This record gives sequence, C-alpha cells and structure tokens, in this order.
Amino acid sequence: MAGVGNKANNVDFEDLLPEMADNLGGEGLIRELCNGFQLLTDKERGVITLESLRRNSAVLGLQDLREDELVSMLKEGDLDGDGALNQMEFCVLMFRLSPELMEESWIWLEQGLQEELNSNTKRP
Repeated sequence: MAGVGNKANNVDFEDLLPEMADNLGGEGLIRELCNGFQLLTDKERGVITLESLRRNSAVLGLQDLREDELVSMLKEGDLDGDGALNQMEFCVLMFRLSPELMEESWIWLEQGLQEELNSNTKRP
C-alpha cells in the first residue's frame, strides 16, 4: 500500500487497492490487508494503536504522515470507539480510503444480491 491520507491533508494518496484487487483477486487482497494489519499491530494488544502506528508506519510507506494525520486515521477507522483499530476496522478503513474500490464493492454487492434474487425466484 502506498500512503494513506488524502489531498485535503496535503498527503499524496496513490490508490493501489484496485490494482491489487485486479492482480490478487478478492481473497488475495484480503490476505494482503491482513498482512498489512499485522505489520502495524501492537503485538501485545493485537490491535493498531497510535503508538504502534507511529512505530511501524514506515513499513507501509506511511513515514511521511504527521502526528495529526496518524491520529485522524485512527479516529476515522475506530468504529467501536476504543482508540485502536482491530483487523476488521483496518480493512474497512482501507476500503473507505479507496474510492474506486468502494465503487467496485457496491457493484459486486448489487450483482450478488441480484444473483441471489434470481436464484430464489427460480425455486418452486
């Protein structure tokens, strides 16, 4: 993954997730996101904390992020309000930071729902 952030924070964001998804497929992309999570994790707590993000961010090319950007990233992804990111929150955040992948996700969801509806209407 390249940097995480957006133009509003003056951080260049190169969205590589769609390319990774194309090259690795859905399962491969999730596996890589899980690997990225493990690289950033506080090993004792099993979650990404501000301290573990500071300490390990260079591994994923995030070394240029300022403190306020790291804090903002954690807050944006922290869905349960515990001040850290679990694996699911991290993966959701990565998808949310990828507009193209989010668009593709909605398309996949719609296709899956349509296929499910079609298969249910064909049953007696």
